[in-house]
Amino acid sequence: MGDMVTVGSVAPPVGLADVRSAAELLRGVVSPTPMAGSRALSEMCGGPVWLKCENLQRTGSFKIRGAYTRLARLDDEQRSHGVVAASAGNHAQGVALAAQMLGIEATVFMPEQAAIPKVGATRGYGAQVHLVGQTIDGSIAAATEFAERTGAVFVHPFDHRDIIAGQGTVGLELLEQVPDVRTVLVCTGGGGLLGGIAAAVKEQRPDVTVVGVQAAGAAAWPPSLAAGEPLALESMRTIADGIAVGQPGKVTFPQVASLVDEIMTVDDDALSQALLHCLERAKLLVEPAGAAAVAALLQHPRRFATPAVAVLSGGNVDPLVLLHVIQHGMASAARYLSLRVRVGDRPGALAELLAHVGSLGANVLDVEHSRISGTLPLGEVEVALALETRGPDHCAELVEALRGTGQNVVEVAGPR
Repeated sequence: MGDMVTVGSVAPPVGLADVRSAAELLRGVVSPTPMAGSRALSEMCGGPVWLKCENLQRTGSFKIRGAYTRLARLDDEQRSHGVVAASAGNHAQGVALAAQMLGIEATVFMPEQAAIPKVGATRGYGAQVHLVGQTIDGSIAAATEFAERTGAVFVHPFDHRDIIAGQGTVGLELLEQVPDVRTVLVCTGGGGLLGGIAAAVKEQRPDVTVVGVQAAGAAAWPPSLAAGEPLALESMRTIADGIAVGQPGKVTFPQVASLVDEIMTVDDDALSQALLHCLERAKLLVEPAGAAAVAALLQHPRRFATPAVAVLSGGNVDPLVLLHVIQHGMASAARYLSLRVRVGDRPGALAELLAHVGSLGANVLDVEHSRISGTLPLGEVEVALALETRGPDHCAELVEALRGTGQNVVEVAGPR
């Protein structure tokens, strides 16, 4: 079960009026994103569950909302020096497009290992992109130095009132689309989206529960809220790079602490299963960070009052990461099975085994045939099989059926 922290009260820096003012600014700039019903999640959770599709927003995430709000409010003097940002992806694209629309020169620093499609998209929106640093920290240091040297305005990914207000416009749309909502779940990194949505929702509907969902491998909020101040994590490890933020911001901290009901965490297994769920059941491509709210619902289906809205924050996922996450999601959903079977060393024995496995409804992904092992009796060979199955029950049926027909199954590495 994920960690849960209930939070206290201090005055939030951004209120409903700020979010409404940002919404006016964004009219005609961002698309109000669709709200997709999820029959599978609704059945699981015992009431209506909706998915707020910010993965279908311009640039593939909600980030354009905050970036445009921040840039549009710069004065002529500030604009003349340009803007600079540091980001592994979504914020970079949001700043680049907002700058292009407003005629402001943008420079973006991205980590050297940033996903190639995200780098290409950011350049495509007209920004100057520099790849600096092994992690985002190196990029931020370079961007800060650039801002000091050139006078460019540093656009923080979350820790600014205008950014929070812009992201909060998701909350205004959400209340219009699902007026009877009772729970809103939001993926949480630095807290800009969560804090903004909470400002939009809580002032109009204090009865709605707002829940932030963090990746367990990068969960800075629970210890920070417990300590009453933003604390830095010593290390982070998660597939959800979009919400891997090591420390809450000075502005987002009081915002979230005063308005959000609960922060919980989900692990990488849950995130990859959620991504797979969005792909297979909702037909929506969502990046791991964007699937955090769905992961919380999958892990605790009866915990939240419905109607519930899960915000899908972005869909910018590197195809290589997607491949890895799908495989990980399949494994953690027990849809892979590894077997070692000993068969007689005679012509046709392997073909018979594979035909038998096929007749049981499993898909063979990989076969390794070995005659050389000190433990093998003479006249036998060992076959290692990697299979794709329909789930844990099917795995058990397969092993039982093989053993039932006299196959010598020597090792079962259940769903890895």
